[in-house]
Amino acid sequence: MNESRKMAPVLMAEDDADDRMLVEKAFLENRVANPLVTVANGAELLDYLYKKGKYFEAVHPCFIILDLNMPKMDGREALKIIKDDEKLRKIPVVIMTTSKAEEDVLVSYAVGANSYITKPMTFEGLVKMIKTLKDYWLEIVELPVCPGDYSHSWRE
Repeated sequence: MNESRKMAPVLMAEDDADDRMLVEKAFLENRVANPLVTVANGAELLDYLYKKGKYFEAVHPCFIILDLNMPKMDGREALKIIKDDEKLRKIPVVIMTTSKAEEDVLVSYAVGANSYITKPMTFEGLVKMIKTLKDYWLEIVELPVCPGDYSHSWRE
C-alpha cells in the first residue's frame, strides 16, 4: 500500500450520530489504520473538502462514505458538487444509505458514485461491510494521488 494512503483519513458524511458511532466501532473491530473523520451533512463535507472554517487543516481523504439523506445539504447534491469539481472528482465516493430506491441507485452512479451500498441491518453486517471496504479501497485498488501529497492542499 502507498505509504501516504495509510495516513489519509476515510471521510464519512452521516447525520445519524448512532450510525457514526457504529461505523467507528466497526473500524476499530477491523483494525483500520486510517483515521475515520466524520461530518454530519453535505455542507460540512464540502467545508472539509474545501478546507473552510474549522477544517482549514483538513487532510485529503482516501475515500468518502456518503449518506444520501441528510439535513442542510443531502448526499445527492454533495456528490454532484464533488464529481463536478476537477480537483475533487478523483476521490472515490461510496454511497452508504438506507435507500433501496432504484432512482437513487441510478442517479448516484450517473453522477459519479463509485459504489452504492445499503446500510446493513446488524452490527455484524456492518463489521463485514467495513472489512470489505477496507480490503478493497485501502489494500487492493490503486488510487490516484491528488496534486502533491496528502499533507498539502488539493485546491492549489
